[in-house]
Formats: sequence, C-alpha cells, structure tokens
Amino acid sequence: MVWLCGNYAAIGQDIHFSQFYESAILRNPSLMGIFNGDYKLGVIYRQQWSSISKPYQTGMLNAEVRMPVRGEANDFVSFGVLAYYDRAGSISLQTTTVYPALTYNKSLGGKNSFLSVGFTGGFIQRSFDPSKATFDNQYQNDRYDPANPTGEVLPDPSFTQWDFGAGFSFNSTTGQNNNVSYILGASGYHFTRPKYTFSTDRTISRDIRWNVNAGVNVKVNERYSYQLHGNYMLQGSYNETVLGGLLTWNKEELSRDEPVFAISGGAFYRFADAIIPTLRMRYFGYTFGLSYDVTLSKLTKASNLRGGFEVSITTNGFFRDALFEKSRTLCPHFY
Repeated sequence: MVWLCGNYAAIGQDIHFSQFYESAILRNPSLMGIFNGDYKLGVIYRQQWSSISKPYQTGMLNAEVRMPVRGEANDFVSFGVLAYYDRAGSISLQTTTVYPALTYNKSLGGKNSFLSVGFTGGFIQRSFDPSKATFDNQYQNDRYDPANPTGEVLPDPSFTQWDFGAGFSFNSTTGQNNNVSYILGASGYHFTRPKYTFSTDRTISRDIRWNVNAGVNVKVNERYSYQLHGNYMLQGSYNETVLGGLLTWNKEELSRDEPVFAISGGAFYRFADAIIPTLRMRYFGYTFGLSYDVTLSKLTKASNLRGGFEVSITTNGFFRDALFEKSRTLCPHFY
C-alpha cells in the first residue's frame, strides 16, 4: 500500500515480468550463475494497459559473472547486478532500483549437483510528478482549471529506501546421459521492511515478498528439447502463480552444447489473470524473447483481452582466461 497524501491510498506490489526466467536476481538471487558460460547480460522491456490508460512501462538490465573458486575444483562464486525502473499512471509514479548480488554455488559431489545461496541488497527510489496531479478543488462548474488552488498539502514527491533479500536453490541433472536438468529454490525480499509511503507515517512499510521457483529442462534428442517453469509469489494479501513451458528446436550443435540456431515456442498461464504466448529465438550467443499477455481477469471487458507485450535480449559467453577454464566442464547450469 502506498500512501500519497491525506487519507488516499493505492494498493500495490512488486513488479513482475512474464519472462520471469530471465530475471534471476529479481526472483531469487541464488539462481545467479545457473547458465552455460562465464557471463550473462540481459535487458527486458515491458509495456501494459495501453488500451485502458497511459501505458505502464518497465525496463530491466541485469549482468552476471561466474568464477570458479581457487582450490575448490567444483565450487563457483557468482557476482551480479540488476537495475530496473517502473513508471505508471498519469502522475508518472516511478520506482527505480539497483540490486547488486552475490551467490555461492557449492558442489555436492561430482559436477552435476549444486546447492546455491545468494544475497542481494540495494536501494529503492520512488517518486511522482506533482505537476501532473489533479484535484477536485480544481474543477468548477464541471471545468478543470489548473490555476485553481488544490486545497492539498502535498508530501515530498520522492524518497529512497534500502532493501535486502536472500534465497537458496538446488540444481542437478539426471536421466540418460544427464539429459534432464532441474532446479528448485525459494527466496525472500524486503527483509528490512522499507518504507512504502510518501507521507511521514513510518508504520506503512513494504510487505516481505516470498518466492518459490522450479524448473525442468529435458533434452529429448539432438534436435528437440523442452523446458517447464513455475514461479509462485506471495506478498501480503497478494499472490501470483505462473506455470508454463517452451518447446525448442535446434538446427545445429556447436561445441559445449551451444546451438548455432534455436527457436522455442510455448505459453505460460498467470492464474486468474492472463495467458502468455511466448516465442524465443537463439542465434549463437544471443537470445531474443517476445511474449504478450492476453488478459483473462476482470479487466477483460475494459482491455478487450489486451494486456501487454514484453521483449527481452540476453547474451552469454566465455572469457578467454585460464582462470575460467574450469567453467568449461564443471559448472552449474540449467539452460
């Protein structure tokens, strides 16, 4: 809940992405480093509700680097940072965050099972543009005049708070020739209970957000594979469950299981909210994702099934450095 001024309030919760599997630090910091390569960079842009009001816009940038631990043949440390902005509504209510993160990936024997513990902490800045706000007192005879006094004492239009989150996960492989990879994890955010109001009332704070994550990747043969993803989020009285999957076709294989070209298609379902058709294309070390939320909630009549689109671009690869050589064969990975 975000208090703006007086006795007016607006219900809110953390942002979410339909391509949630591309935002490790945002859903569970221990999911960092679970990829094939030494580094991973990614961006996501989301726009929604353009058919109802001024579009909500969300952008995210994240970077991850994984390093083998000296003297520990199978252990890894992952470093990363995630930043996002979210702008909503006619008064440009904006949230900007930066979250550095650190994860330790501990081998549980051999190279196929890892227990990871991750931590993230950063700052949250929230702001709005008071010049874009309108009030009842500015309407006279059914006409709006911005020169009329608002009759309100507005609060400081911005504030900054510090935040902390942590999580753990387990990932391993099984099946014939280890063709099945899976991951399970859980995390929590806002343990510092940061302030969530523009007023001076310090008792209004952001609810702790709990996440449960799961995923399975199955390589059927040299050409086909499929992934199943699930994510559950609980924050105060709000909860969200997303389930779905993607079927992938690979044109050709390079060394280290890197496809020259791969295309994936599938769909996800956000319970009681939207169905999300999704398309991904991978070319060498670059992956492009496109998804669209088809609204199925109570807003269907107003939105005409139009929710929002989301695009993502990610890249991962290897460093030409002997320090990272062990990550070529001994590393936690999911896809």
